[in-house]
Amino acid sequence: MVKETACRFKENEELVATATDLDRQFATEKPNVRIEGDKSFYKNTWDAAGIKVTWNMVHYDVQLIGGMALHDGKIAEMATGEGKTLVSTLPAYLNALAGEGVHIVTVNDYLARRDQEWNGPLFEWLGLRVDCIDKHEPNSADRRHAYLADITYGTNNEFGFDYLRDNMVHHPQEMVQRKHHYAMVDEVDSVLVDDARTPLIISGPIPKGDEQQFHILKPRIERLLEAQRRVTNQSITEAKKLISEGKKDSDAGGLHLYRAYRGLPKNSALIKYLSEEGNKQILQKAENYYIGEQQRNMPKVDAELFFAIDEKNNSVDLTEKGIALITGAGEDTGFFILPDIGSELAEIEKMEVTAEEKVQRKDTVLQDYAIKADRIHSVQQLLKAYTLFDKDVEYVVMDGKVKIVDEQTGRILDGRRYSDGLHQAIEAKENVQVEAATQTFGTVTLQNYFRMFHKLAGMTGTAETEAGEFWEIYKLDVVTIPTNLPITRKDQQDLVYKTKREKYKAVIDEIEALRGVGRPVLVGTTSVEVSELLSRMLQQKKIPHNVLNAKQHAREAQIVAEAGLPGNITIATNMAGRGTDIKLGSGVKESGGLAIIGTERHESRRVDRQLRGRAGRQGDPGTSQFFVSLEDDLMRLFGSERIAGLMDKMGHKDGEVLQHSMISKSIERAQRKVEENNFGMRKNLLDYDDVMNAQRDVIYKRRSHALFGDRLSIDLDNAIAAVCYGLAEQFVENRNVENFKIEVMKHLVIEPEFTPEQIAKGDANVIGDQLYHQVKEFYSRKVNALREQMTPTMAQILKENGDRIEQIVVPFTDGIRGMQIYVDIREAIANEAQPVIQSLEKNITLHMIDDAWKNHLRAMDDLRTSVRMASYEQKDPLLIYKFEAFNLFKQMMLETNRDIISFLLRAGIPIQDAPPQAARRPEPPTDMSNMRVNKAQIDARGQAYAADEEDYYTENPEPATEVKKTPVHVAPKIGRNDACPCGSGKKYKACHGRGL
Repeated sequence: MVKETACRFKENEELVATATDLDRQFATEKPNVRIEGDKSFYKNTWDAAGIKVTWNMVHYDVQLIGGMALHDGKIAEMATGEGKTLVSTLPAYLNALAGEGVHIVTVNDYLARRDQEWNGPLFEWLGLRVDCIDKHEPNSADRRHAYLADITYGTNNEFGFDYLRDNMVHHPQEMVQRKHHYAMVDEVDSVLVDDARTPLIISGPIPKGDEQQFHILKPRIERLLEAQRRVTNQSITEAKKLISEGKKDSDAGGLHLYRAYRGLPKNSALIKYLSEEGNKQILQKAENYYIGEQQRNMPKVDAELFFAIDEKNNSVDLTEKGIALITGAGEDTGFFILPDIGSELAEIEKMEVTAEEKVQRKDTVLQDYAIKADRIHSVQQLLKAYTLFDKDVEYVVMDGKVKIVDEQTGRILDGRRYSDGLHQAIEAKENVQVEAATQTFGTVTLQNYFRMFHKLAGMTGTAETEAGEFWEIYKLDVVTIPTNLPITRKDQQDLVYKTKREKYKAVIDEIEALRGVGRPVLVGTTSVEVSELLSRMLQQKKIPHNVLNAKQHAREAQIVAEAGLPGNITIATNMAGRGTDIKLGSGVKESGGLAIIGTERHESRRVDRQLRGRAGRQGDPGTSQFFVSLEDDLMRLFGSERIAGLMDKMGHKDGEVLQHSMISKSIERAQRKVEENNFGMRKNLLDYDDVMNAQRDVIYKRRSHALFGDRLSIDLDNAIAAVCYGLAEQFVENRNVENFKIEVMKHLVIEPEFTPEQIAKGDANVIGDQLYHQVKEFYSRKVNALREQMTPTMAQILKENGDRIEQIVVPFTDGIRGMQIYVDIREAIANEAQPVIQSLEKNITLHMIDDAWKNHLRAMDDLRTSVRMASYEQKDPLLIYKFEAFNLFKQMMLETNRDIISFLLRAGIPIQDAPPQAARRPEPPTDMSNMRVNKAQIDARGQAYAADEEDYYTENPEPATEVKKTPVHVAPKIGRNDACPCGSGKKYKACHGRGL
């Protein structure tokens, strides 16, 4: 059906059919659709992403195979240029026929909008409605309408954030999503693997942030860094001297070399020295010695350092010498040292002072601990910002803001921030405004979000290397789809150089040679810094070229369109996920096709394969060649020492190149190590989030009961029972009658009525059961009294105001907190104020659950941080996390139940306030103006994430200086008195233009 439609659109300028109501609606919205009489006319030319396109595609047989794999709920691996966007139309149409909705997920909003506009007319001709959520504002009626379409396009983040927002609203009509039926993910490896390393988070402001600490502590860190540089340079000088004298042992030259590496591993003098013959082996031998025996000898290495960097694990730790340096003259020597809080509290307990004085002293100790913990955390994050995160590599500074660069795609990750205060530390380092701290309101991982779908499928050019992970986490099989035409691209062995300088010189020479024969060249880099370096080198040689990196994001479409023209040079940070094919210009095929040059191996084999895949599209000729140096990060951290040894044995001199299959295999082994490490990180994240996911399901289910009103009365009944039985068990355990009565009156308002025999027997079930019935009876009397109080007042308000009002506001308070309830006045009077009580129960339940869940998320983050140390005690941190998380959740649910029941039992209309009054305006929607969404980054790519301070909330956000460009659709304007385009014969204002 879809293939036949595509064929008709290709062969005809206009398709004619009998008009349906949907066609008539499209005629008022789409310039390519018109109605004449009872016929609809669809043109085969329309706008897609601001460009006029004429449909000229028909599905190949291999694309039908891809469609079958996607319909079966599998991942279709299809090479670049094989038409994945067109393939998606096949399963999308078939699964949309069920009427449950199809979600097509892309990696960025440009692709979501483009694909929806490109493929939309195909679906619309077949009687389906298509929309894109990224075109509409969150929580709007338009976005809700987009989700109700048969096929909905959007980005992975927006789908996830809408799920979280839907579980924060206070009115059912504010929810936008519907059932999770079928999701098809484009660039599935990027979405379900790369983006799955960190959770989606919605956060809001907290009363006070610690952003000022970063500016106060920054001078100390800079002083520390300067001292470390001096020590590192001295160690390098000493190492050179000892090694030249033949003293290469791990306690001589090797010790000083390893100390310099632990001090500043990115020191340019150190990197250059390690590239010389035999020095890499000396370092590795010393490293093996000092990390052996559980790092027993490591203090000898760190003794002279102010801080120690573990580059492989992306961690940095202050030494005692470093703490002494940053502690100012005259300051407490423990200014940056956490006190032993347990022993200090124990000492206070032993003191012979009054109980009140003990409490005061304990408060002082706890307050001191909290201040120091915050200060030390800020120091650690500043140290990371200065030593592990480089400008124009991990992030860029644009428009006075620090913006993260996606290591996989080279795109700027707008709105995303590093977590746990790290982003604020980088902002302080770069002297830009430090944004306010935030608190998590809702969080979910992409893994758990997409596992909610009844059926999940995906497509990409590179999934085979991650097939094991796709099956283990998502139960998705990978099916490799054959190419339509054989691939003729030649993938050559890597060229290995000793230093980066030699490598970049060779790259420039290769570019010159390729340009000389008229071939276009795509140069792939791993960072903005390298792309700009190569650009400067080409400028010196007066070679024209284009640069596509995070800083030139706006020119992306133009640069990619020109990349296949003869002699064109394009330097691009990772091309993964760009979503645009490079089509070859005239004469390029004859000269050898597109040439791919990789300036460095990426830590993921997938990304290298994606770069290679840019050439050789649809049987086109092409070549790919990677240039590698022993100074590259991947080689430096994970490369085999055998490569360095081999180059030394073969007597390689500066400028000489090594090319061998063994080298390529060794590099692949290094990449595999990194991939395994990253998979372990993602699996670890999922293991922890699975604990949170079970709790999230309970909370969101109970929230849904309150929101829609179904089962709310049962939940409240269960809450009363839980509180009553909990108090009864507490009494039986303590056997203190007076305390029991005080606790009951505190939480349940009533004074318990028990016989001495019941108390003496102490049966928790009997006491809990009787207490439950007493509370139920009391609440029933209270509700009746409130209804009797409100009904005549509301009747009087209606009588006085007549038809001028629809809603009233009823204030309630428990003596501490207040709440305003909006209800329909006529419905409330007709049902003797019962809707007011139901609305009160619903709103207080939602309010208490949201408040408790927000605090629980912070507690879970703190727990996650605290259990990390368990591994040092030979304990499983995950096991401890699960156990403690269960206790935290159990306590949170108990306290939430108590708060809800306590408010309802105390609730009354305050006397000092006016009684129920006419609402001047309708009940406002859920306020999300202060909420911010972001995709938290792992704080040091290898450390666990913390979901508590990771967005860019500002109290009074300034208007954005740069407005995102979107295509303007020019369509004929319809006057109110013109004939409606739907063909009904009515005026537009009386037909499809009604209400506009």
